[in-house]
Amino acid sequence: MSNLVPVKLSPAFKDYLWGGERLRDDFHKVCSLERIAESWELSAHKDGQSTVAEGEYKGMTLSEYIQAVGASVLGKNSQKYDYFPLLIKLIDAKGNLSVQVHPDDAYALEHEGEYGKTEMWYILDCDEGASLYYGFAEDISKDAYATAIREGTLTDLLNRVEVKPGDVYFIPAGTVHAIGEGILICEIQQNSNTTYRVYDYNRRDKDGNTRPLHIDKALEVSTLTKSPALPDIDDGDDVLLCSCGYFEVRRLRFRESGVISADGDSFLSLTVTAGEGILSHAEGAVSFSKGDTLFVPAESGACRIEGECEMIQAKVN
Repeated sequence: MSNLVPVKLSPAFKDYLWGGERLRDDFHKVCSLERIAESWELSAHKDGQSTVAEGEYKGMTLSEYIQAVGASVLGKNSQKYDYFPLLIKLIDAKGNLSVQVHPDDAYALEHEGEYGKTEMWYILDCDEGASLYYGFAEDISKDAYATAIREGTLTDLLNRVEVKPGDVYFIPAGTVHAIGEGILICEIQQNSNTTYRVYDYNRRDKDGNTRPLHIDKALEVSTLTKSPALPDIDDGDDVLLCSCGYFEVRRLRFRESGVISADGDSFLSLTVTAGEGILSHAEGAVSFSKGDTLFVPAESGACRIEGECEMIQAKVN
């Protein structure tokens, strides 16, 4: 089989205490966990790898698949990284996530042994009135930040934003943030699992324990300036959602058919958020439906999409 054949992936699942049932009910995820907080759709991270769902490489982790077919499937833009550069998730926040922050590459490599975490959120769906925290409402001092953490008033200083489906939030490393309850998200991020928890609403896990906080590190890495204005997102069939030094993300809608193309610069990740269809290529075809994620190797060239569907396309910049 050619190493340019797109493959369908099966995710790794996480059952964090704030998770819900929508990934199972609405996105057809199958797993034995009581709740599904996150599905790691495209992941080669040691804390949870996606696997090849069908075909010659079925059952291989994403890392094993890449090793089997060769690193050329990643494309030239991935060569500057020591390991697979992206991690893509679906997130069901039935409850509030903790207020948290992620370090940049330099700090994370020194203290955690992995890259930092810049990420992007695409709001798939949400309850009416649902909101999240996105940076600070105004510039603050480090002392004021530390005091608010100590006194439990941090959320009073944050920029609270009501969300709606289709919204996009770019979260550079250093941005203090929290996803609120009732929000379903597609997250595209650097391949990192380093999170510094700043405030967790004094919650306790199933064993009655509070989750650990990482206040000292958070104070060192947080950006203390007012959060930037949010971008206006067009409502077209091919819309650029985000482009930064790490990734480019587009929302693609197909009414009946269309073409995507993977050049030598990067593989494509396609996460299907609505509808169903078939991706055809020179070596055959892969069917897909809502909730599926496909890995399209670099240099696959033109692939035809047949069907009425919407997907989030990500690649490495």
